[in-house]
Amino acid sequence: MTGQGKGAVPLRRDWTGWLFVLIAVSAIASVLYASNMANSGSRHVHARPVVPPANVVPQVAPMVLAPVTQDDARAQNAEIALVTKGFVAARPFFYAGSGDARLRARDCLAAAMIYEAGDDAMGQQAVGQVVINRARHPAFPKSICAVVFQGSDRTTGCQFTFTCDGALNRRYSTAAWTRAQSNADMMLSGTTFAAVGLATHYHTNWVRPYWSDSLEKIAIVDTHLFFRWPGYWGTPGAFRGAVSGNDAPIAKMAALSPLHAMALGMSGDMAGIDADAAVGEAKVVSGASTGEGGSRDTVYVQLDRRAAPESFVTTALRLCSDKPYCKFMGWTNPALKPDSDAMSETQRAAMSFSYLRDDKAGFEKALWNCSEFKRDDARQCMKR
Repeated sequence: MTGQGKGAVPLRRDWTGWLFVLIAVSAIASVLYASNMANSGSRHVHARPVVPPANVVPQVAPMVLAPVTQDDARAQNAEIALVTKGFVAARPFFYAGSGDARLRARDCLAAAMIYEAGDDAMGQQAVGQVVINRARHPAFPKSICAVVFQGSDRTTGCQFTFTCDGALNRRYSTAAWTRAQSNADMMLSGTTFAAVGLATHYHTNWVRPYWSDSLEKIAIVDTHLFFRWPGYWGTPGAFRGAVSGNDAPIAKMAALSPLHAMALGMSGDMAGIDADAAVGEAKVVSGASTGEGGSRDTVYVQLDRRAAPESFVTTALRLCSDKPYCKFMGWTNPALKPDSDAMSETQRAAMSFSYLRDDKAGFEKALWNCSEFKRDDARQCMKR
């Protein structure tokens, strides 16, 4: 009872005062802390801006190999350090277009995947990721087909070797091609291959491209080495470019993809045709220079009357190769095939097939003699 006497009241009054003091001090401290953190955060944001460097985007070097043996190339490639710092997987990619444009993009991507990696799902996805990474990067063209066939019009400029070394004349089985198309379709629908990150370059370990010394090796998949650019151009901020959803047709895809063939006014039933079976004697006559290291070549060919008329296109593409300008003319009647432009009206009227490519003018067209070979589309017929 004594403990609850006169001394108890002043004690409660003292604790109440201290409580108000503590609350006030805590509030002031909280305000000061928040202000300090805000200022500190502001200073941090402005200290390291994530913006593109002032200089131009990096130049894309052609695939030029150092003259070393395969064993030396393997040894030198093994000495390049694997950079793991800052490794980031690519964001999912969703193709913006639909219909025929999407199917053309799918077939371009599938061609890159199967001709670069063979009938191997993991290797194909690694190649597909590099193609997509390139399409997003400002240093490369902005469509899937344009990335795959970049530089394919020059023997030393192609970025993917299969587009200019004649590999497209070979054919995989229908089942293998269908698998590649399926894998490409998945890559255009959000599937990523995280193992190669933001790589924009790759090569096998038994070759030594000159550009490999200037890039960062960031991944190894089987016998392939994958690289990115150093600095900003290898970071996620550089991969923000919009990719076209309207892929244009590619002439070199015509024999492999009906979607490309039909868009070029050619037959859509050309896959699997053997171009060699459709050509006999051929003569190439060089004309004036194009001014770009090439000439305005004209190819005069004897064609096999028994061959499928669609095969004439693959013959023309093979013989014209990567020439920026090429005129191809074929006759099934060897007696009427001329050796130059100095032909008679009878010889001109007997022409069975013609193909003209002029890269500078952006023109490409294949035409048949429809009195000899019936075509469903009259636009494919020579004018008489």
